[in-house]
Amino acid sequence: MKKYFLGFATILALTGAPAFAQAAPASDPAATAAVKDMLDAMNYRQMMLAAIGQVSQTLPASMRSMTANMAANNPKLSADDKEKMAAQVEKAIPGAVASFNTMMSDPALIDEMIAEMVPLYANAYTVAEIRQLGAFYQSPLGQKMLANMPKLMADSMAISQRIIGPRVGKMMEQSMQAAVAK
Repeated sequence: MKKYFLGFATILALTGAPAFAQAAPASDPAATAAVKDMLDAMNYRQMMLAAIGQVSQTLPASMRSMTANMAANNPKLSADDKEKMAAQVEKAIPGAVASFNTMMSDPALIDEMIAEMVPLYANAYTVAEIRQLGAFYQSPLGQKMLANMPKLMADSMAISQRIIGPRVGKMMEQSMQAAVAK
């Protein structure tokens, strides 16, 4: 059973923390200032805190769902093994949520993210375009978009998981069967 939980934890770590390419530092002080102003207009800090809160709330259901999929896609597990696996995950959920919340409550986390976002935007847009984006986010429509963004993102993720999840589960099952058959 421990190997199943370890596998689950590994999958959770790999899928829950996507790797991003590191952006080159922005060298233009005007671009840096414009991006920081734009991120302020976007309420980026508050948006990130809200997104982190949503992930924290959905983490238990995600862990249960992953476990159920892993168990369902493993024909070698007995019903008793599946129940034990679910029970182990259920016991681990409070600790996993607490660890996630501790990790995400680091005050420097969002500052580090902003520092990485600056060159990302500075390399994609001109200073004038960044200022236009900032003006948009300060407009009523921009503020409405920002207010709706957390729910739209959460709903989009749920749609993605609903559509992609079964396909990934089937692919993993076929890969496991092919590996075992060799």
